[in-house]
Parts: sequence; C-alpha cells; structure tokens
Amino acid sequence: MHAAVIRRLSTLCCLTAFAATTVLAQGHPSDRQDKPAPPPPAAAPAPSAVPPNSTTEGNVTVNGKNIAYTAVAGIITVGSTDVQDASLALDGKMLSDSGVELPAKPQDDPATARMFYTAYFAKGYEPGTRPIVFMYNGGPGSATMYLRMASMGPVRVVIPDLQHPAGGPYKIIPNQYSLLDAADLVFIDAPGTGYSRVLGKDAMKAFYGIDEDAGAFQRFIRRFLTQYDRWESPKFLFGESYGTTRDAALGAQLQQHGVDLNGIVFLSQILSFDNSADGSDGNPGTENGFYLALPSFAATAWYHHKVPNQPAELFPWLHEVEQYSLGGYASALLQGADLPADQKAAVAAKLESYTGIPAATWIKANLRMTGGQFAKYLQDSSDITTGRLDARFEGPNMNPMSSESEYDPFTESIESAIQAAMNTYAHQTLHYGENLTYNPSAREPGFHWDMKHHVPDSDNGWDGTSTNVSADLAYTMKVNPNMHVLLMGGYFDLGTLYFGATYEMKQLPIPASLQKNIAYKFFQTGHMVYVNEDALRGLHDRTAQFIHDNEGGK
Repeated sequence: MHAAVIRRLSTLCCLTAFAATTVLAQGHPSDRQDKPAPPPPAAAPAPSAVPPNSTTEGNVTVNGKNIAYTAVAGIITVGSTDVQDASLALDGKMLSDSGVELPAKPQDDPATARMFYTAYFAKGYEPGTRPIVFMYNGGPGSATMYLRMASMGPVRVVIPDLQHPAGGPYKIIPNQYSLLDAADLVFIDAPGTGYSRVLGKDAMKAFYGIDEDAGAFQRFIRRFLTQYDRWESPKFLFGESYGTTRDAALGAQLQQHGVDLNGIVFLSQILSFDNSADGSDGNPGTENGFYLALPSFAATAWYHHKVPNQPAELFPWLHEVEQYSLGGYASALLQGADLPADQKAAVAAKLESYTGIPAATWIKANLRMTGGQFAKYLQDSSDITTGRLDARFEGPNMNPMSSESEYDPFTESIESAIQAAMNTYAHQTLHYGENLTYNPSAREPGFHWDMKHHVPDSDNGWDGTSTNVSADLAYTMKVNPNMHVLLMGGYFDLGTLYFGATYEMKQLPIPASLQKNIAYKFFQTGHMVYVNEDALRGLHDRTAQFIHDNEGGK
C-alpha cells in the first residue's frame, strides 16, 4: 500500500480526519535537569457497563404510504476472533460455561468491540421473511452518520445541494425517500466510531484492518440475526466508499460462515486501491489510476464549463472519453519512456481537449495527473479549488502556491450539518447517548489501519502487496451464484471513480455468465449522491427495485 493512497484514505467516503500535532518540548537546559520522575500512569479504568438499548416508535410516509416502525438504538458486543466471540453471551458478558479465565486486570482482557447500531423494523410485516439491509459508511475509520442521517433512513437532515449551510439550527425532517418501504434497515457504526468502542488488550490492532474489520462486522451480523430471530430474512449489504471494500471482504466472510446473501449494494466503490485517482502516484509502472480517472476529470471539466468547444450534453461525449481512456491514453502511458515525443504531444493535446488543462501542463506532468492535482489546476486561474468527493462543489484556494488541493470544499460543506443532526437525533428522538461522545472518526493518535488482506479460499501464504478485494467478491459470487450486485455512484466523484468501479466489475475473475448478476446506476452527482434530492429519489427507487427483484433469491 503506497503512501499516496494512504494519504487519500482520509478523503474516502465521508471521513472526518483529525490532524494530530506533535509538540516538541523546548526550554533551557536548566529547566530540564534534576526534575523528579513523573508518576507511573494510572491503571486503565474498568470498562463501563454497556448502555441499555433504547426502543422508540415512529412513522414515515414513502410513495404515499404511511409506514409505522420501531427503532432500536443499541450495542452488540463482538469478540476479535470467532473462538472468543463464541464465549460471549448476546449481552457481551462472558458465558459462565465458556471455560475462559479472565485476566486479573481489566486492561488485559481479550479485545472486544461494542458496536453501536440503529435498527428500524417496519410494522405490519412478517419479520422472518421481510428483507433486511445492513448499511455502513467507510473511511476506513468513519462513523455511519452520513448514510443514517442523509440517505435512506426514516429521517434526514436537509442539506442544500452545492452550498455550504449557513450554520445551525439544521432541519431534520421525515424522509420521504426512506428505504423502509422495501426492507428493514440496520445502520452500523464501525468499531471505534460513533458510539462504538474497542476495549481490551491491543484492541485497535484487533479491529483496525481490512480482515479484522470484516471479521467484526460478520460477527455483528450473525449475532444480530440471532438476537432478533432474522436468520430466514432475505439479507442485503449496503456499503459506501471504503464500505464497498468492506462489502467484498464481509460478503466472503459471511459466506464462509454459512450466511448466503441475496444481494450487495456498492455505492461509490473501490475494490482495488490502484484504481483510485491517486492509486498510481508513488507506484511507478501502475498506470490504472491515471487512465481510469480521465472520464471523471472530463465530466468535472464539462460541469465547470472548462472543456474547449464544450458539447451541450454530457452524453454521449463522456463515452467517447471512456473509449479514449482505455485506448490511446492507456497505450501511451504503458509505453513509458518509449513513447515518441510527437505522440506524447498529441496525447497532451487530446487531454487538453477533454479537460481544459493546457497541454503544456500535461507534458510537464508526464501525462500523469492525480486527483488532487486536477482539483487544484482545473480552476486555478480563478483561485478556486474544485471539490474532491463531489467535484461540483468549489471553494477558494487554501494556498495559491500549492501543487495540489489542500482541502475538499464538499466535505467541509456537509460535515457539520450531518454531525449536528446525528447528535440531536440520537439524544432527542432515539433517547440514546446522552452521556456519550459520538465519534465521527476513529482516527486519533495511534490510529493505524492494516491494509494487508488474505484472499479467501487461498492458502498460498502470500497476501499480495497491493490492496485488492476483487477476489473476495468473485469468490462470493461463484460460491453463491444466485447473489446479485448493484453498483452505483456519481460521475463527479474524484475520490472513488465511477469508471474505475465499472472497470473493477468487468475484471472480476468470474464466469461470463455471472456478469449478468451485476447491475449499474450512476448519477450526475458526486461521492454522496444523496445530497442532491433528485439523485436521492433515484437512489431509493433503484435500491428498492434491486431488493424486490432479489428478495426471493431469483
């Protein structure tokens, strides 16, 4: 996993990143001599009791139909391994007959994760056969406040599209686009985020990694199915951004634990990190990220009216760009130093015609531009930074002399409203978390995400050198050929590329006959397509149809 992708992980789906500043102690030598030794650190406090679940009632009208529902906000505790997890009761306490002897000190207890969730059960349906969707954001290390408060839950916060809200108070309204008309919903906060917490010895190491995180989620889901007696329900996963990476790894782990899924929804997908707009930066010879980003660059330039001789409509012009990306552009990049100067100039001119960025700049960049560089250069002459996760957004340059964008105008526009709404909703409506801090992100000093990944059904002892969970999805689709996949995203997303996601699906190592199990839907928005109300309506309608089509295992 190379440095550029790690730097950009903080901008993948809905992640609040906290900067940790290291302060070096300074002073005169005399100030540092003959000082008494500091007292030993206090013993870690014993873990507090798990807060009780809170159950409330509500109703929402979707497509003219009133849906009454029960909402449960609570915690499910999972172990860090399957063996340890089996020794825990559903309330997270050690089973009396587990045979496990706990250490004398609580801080030496085996690592566990208390995972916060909000579950919405529609009334008037047979629970055992009603579809259920498990939903989560990504990061990695991000809470699921975005999907919970701005997409298809029973309520949503009003966010003005393309604008930074003026500040509180924010308006929380019943969500007429809630997915409750199609399925029961479970929003899950990853370990260390939201009201979820990790406890015990080496807790971060036990849960902060691709495989570790997927393990926690599969244990949560199996415990949830047991606690609410939903094993017979049609089951769906819905992940956004890094949540799609989790989708693939989690789906494979559930399959290996005897849980067949009816379907998986990938929103703003990334399975192979070499396919991001910054995936090839710092990893010479890996060109995917550059040519797969070009269609999103072109779509963004078109939106901001930077394309020379701009076509009136985005399509079919964008399809032309896609073909050039895989053809002339990819071929030029793959030639490396053997590319003749005249061909290089011709490619640079073509890139200028698609993006509006001068050919001379493309030549200077050796025909290779990262997402951060493009976001800086596209409107640089106007001293404007283009949004990253939603390139329709824009804001003033942070530093006119920087070589790439230094912040994301989109993230800064929506973050505060969603965080405020989450806290207000939890306290005033769900009646949960009054004395708890809701963590938008698990990123704090000491945070480290293990990007190593073991491919399922592979015992060669080699986990690879680049993060790619495509084989996980392929494994699940082959073992369960009735499972279907829905890929959705935004054309103006420079964080997770729509064309890169499509490319990943087309490259899955599955029989050609299984490609028919994959459906696609893209919107003229960005990473969080639901910030635009028309797109939110389309997101609901396509997801609901996907569930209806596959709830019987068709």
